[in-house]
Amino acid sequence: MSRALIVEADGGSRGNPGPAGYGAVVLDPESGEALAEAAEFIGTATNNVAEYKGLVAGLRAAHAIDPQARIRVRMDSKLVVEQMSGRWKIKHPDMKPLAAEAGAVFPPGQVTYEWIPRAQNKHADRLANEAMDAGKIGRQWEPGNSTAALVTAAAPARSAAARAADEAVATAEEAASSAAPAVGWGSPDLGPPATFVLLRHGETPLTPEKRFSGSGGTDPALSAAGRRQAEATAAALAARGTIQAVVSSPLRRCRETAGAVADRLGLEVRIEEGLRETDFGAWEGLTFAEVRERHPDDLDAWLGSAKVAPTGGGESFATVARRVAVARDKLLARYAGKTVLVVTHVTPVKTLVRLALGAPPESLFRMELSAASLSVVAYYSDGNASLRLLNDTSHLR
Repeated sequence: MSRALIVEADGGSRGNPGPAGYGAVVLDPESGEALAEAAEFIGTATNNVAEYKGLVAGLRAAHAIDPQARIRVRMDSKLVVEQMSGRWKIKHPDMKPLAAEAGAVFPPGQVTYEWIPRAQNKHADRLANEAMDAGKIGRQWEPGNSTAALVTAAAPARSAAARAADEAVATAEEAASSAAPAVGWGSPDLGPPATFVLLRHGETPLTPEKRFSGSGGTDPALSAAGRRQAEATAAALAARGTIQAVVSSPLRRCRETAGAVADRLGLEVRIEEGLRETDFGAWEGLTFAEVRERHPDDLDAWLGSAKVAPTGGGESFATVARRVAVARDKLLARYAGKTVLVVTHVTPVKTLVRLALGAPPESLFRMELSAASLSVVAYYSDGNASLRLLNDTSHLR
């Protein structure tokens, strides 16, 4: 029987893209002994590129030990694990050649992949950080040169506080990954929920002016600020590595936001017509104050009832709720048990949250939803839903 080896690999970028490095270790599965280590500072790159380079280095180190070995790769990058396992497509041009390089080290079928929490990948993570620390002072990583030694030999690379913060994050991620999800009053054997990560699109030129911008207006593109928000969101979601599919409203601002994330994750964007924003009729492009001035009675009626449509043939919130509920049910059937990024608008996000909570229609006016914010709703097989996050913008800071 051929020998078994474990490869653990990691990569990081301080800036994403920014100064980047990778680390990899080959372990004996019986004793846990480190048989080989590899690390390198690779200059400016993204987290994903650094992770792939770490994988290639780890596989090559294992191949040097035993080309006939059965390899079990363990990484905390969901993206790399799913793509190399063949379950996710590889679309990003920077990752296709690296994935091909990794796949060529051993014959197909000789390598298996397993996702592990970050806290279980500490050895490779430490090597990657040592490589980045070495690069910061103009050196390359060498075996036996620990981060502490490098810091002693030159200017401080990373503070003890920063490392403590990293450890705290790792511990929290490990706890989150191992904890059973809250199921409300449902049975714990319901299986994994379908999880919708709801992303409001990035800013358009109309967003800062708080103008009505629905599906009946000019269909504006993202502004420069909106594109930056989309890229920041893409980087944050790629780092978390949990998104398995991307669905978007057909409107341009959502398609651009969704595209930024999908490109980073190597996924395709599926368009769902039911996720488009409300048609605000004659109010499109106007501010609330301008609508108040020009259509005071219509505005009062709209604010007082979800069944009243805006002036000029727009959609009522009741109409929007019906089509959003239909879109929700379609997505739940397609993505049962999966985590899906749903890129849409203010009204559809608020409507999904309202329906999950069983809240009345007037609750739509009592939620704040910022541009490029994230909200999360989990849907269980018994019909119950759980709101897990609302209007989170921490990834933009």
